[in-house]
Amino acid sequence: MKKAILIIGILLLAYIGYRIYKIYTLDKGLGQLISEGAIILDVRTEKEFEMGHIQGALNISLGEIRHRYTELDTSKTYITVCSHGLRSVKVENILKEKGFKKVYNGGAWNDLQQSLKKH
Repeated sequence: MKKAILIIGILLLAYIGYRIYKIYTLDKGLGQLISEGAIILDVRTEKEFEMGHIQGALNISLGEIRHRYTELDTSKTYITVCSHGLRSVKVENILKEKGFKKVYNGGAWNDLQQSLKKH
């Protein structure tokens, strides 16, 4: 039992450390892309999006992207975000499969937002 608690504690600390690291080391190039007009594509559900999002972000959920990707301009630059970074990676890959060339994973939306405030 003590061993399980110790392992869970170590994993929790590692996760917290990872999140802090991500906030401070997010690709500074993403900020540059945004300043050059990149569109932040928030792939969380509409309900999640309504609870908070990066100002100006476009919301198309992972569940809708295969049907709605045609609403997007393949010549534009997109930065995908979600709650933890998993769905945004999936959407990044889907869009690339559909012929989008300039798609980047921004990870967790709140990490990107905090990173943008610092730069």
